[in-house]
Amino acid sequence: MIARIFFFIILALYLPDTYIYFRYIKRRTDLSRWLKWMWWVPGLVLASYTIGLSLIRDFAPSDITWLNVYLFAFGLVALPKLCFVTFSALGFLLGKITKSKRNYGNHIGMLVAVASIYVVIYGSTVGVRELEVRHVNISFTSLPDSFDGYRIVQMSDLHVGSIDADLLQRAVRECCHLNPDAILLTGDLQNMQPSELNGYGQILSKLKAHDGVFSVLGNHDYSMYINDKASVKAANELDMKKRQRSYGWRLLLNNHAIIRRGSDSIVIAGEENDGKPPFPQKADLRKTLQGITPSAFVILMQHDPSAWQRSILPHSKVQLTLSGHTHGGQISIFGLRPTELTGHEDAGLYSAGARKLFVSTGLGGLVPFRFNMPPQIAVITLRKTEQKYNK
Repeated sequence: MIARIFFFIILALYLPDTYIYFRYIKRRTDLSRWLKWMWWVPGLVLASYTIGLSLIRDFAPSDITWLNVYLFAFGLVALPKLCFVTFSALGFLLGKITKSKRNYGNHIGMLVAVASIYVVIYGSTVGVRELEVRHVNISFTSLPDSFDGYRIVQMSDLHVGSIDADLLQRAVRECCHLNPDAILLTGDLQNMQPSELNGYGQILSKLKAHDGVFSVLGNHDYSMYINDKASVKAANELDMKKRQRSYGWRLLLNNHAIIRRGSDSIVIAGEENDGKPPFPQKADLRKTLQGITPSAFVILMQHDPSAWQRSILPHSKVQLTLSGHTHGGQISIFGLRPTELTGHEDAGLYSAGARKLFVSTGLGGLVPFRFNMPPQIAVITLRKTEQKYNK
């Protein structure tokens, strides 16, 4: 992870330090030489930490705490300086253009720097432990009558290797308290390898629903983030599948299950991950829906929401798709999310005619951080609407 962006991290560390030193520190006569040189120490420590993490052969260290401490330190030390320097430099350039001696960018930069510290601390301590239960009603004319009011609890992106244990326990208790008809887990149970789930089996096995607990795999569940032999990755993938089944879940790997209410039925289908490179592309939509009649009402679990427009809409008649993967960017400021820059559907409910996609912002993340994007359980209630006819 760090190795991929090593150059940009070093620039983010040293460009602000250099700017501030030569503009505001070096010329000061009230500071001794050794105090001036102390300015560079935090950056040097973080740079050394960066080098150490970049030498790890896997995407992240096996003990994720090392990465989390690094990112927290970066957020408290480097990010505020980067914010200040950005606005200060813009203010300096504006002053040159307008021939003004006042640099208002310094004042704005200080405010933004302080705000960034607040965001980092809050998002890493309070925000990551909040729990939102989001209720969503979704209506279809094609829903069988007996399933009007059918309640699904969707959980996604647990990332057990880095989730707060108390949050996970609260989320499982809340799911059981909601007494759903079905629980659907839409991928990314682990960060990098199944051993992260050790000690959590008893908690995860408590998930129960009238019609069962269904799951699919997400990109992290394929052990794609470890640098090891193919045989090791395959063994890890097999281990992940066995663990999910041992919890009493029905793992859907390009197949489906039929839920019946009298003479009515719906289909719960589960595709393997359908991601754009470098994410795994193991989905087989035709196999997943094989044997399903064209008139059937289908709920499809697909971890990656980008598959909705790319393959699900053009190549099927699936009425409802449930996804995760994006975490809603894990941060929202003034309603803006970073994932909006890379995906058309990154959080919430979307429509294409009568067909729907709901993207859960998930419970966890590789990096335990949430700001104004709390860990989420979605309660989806299906509603039957009457067909409207034009006279």
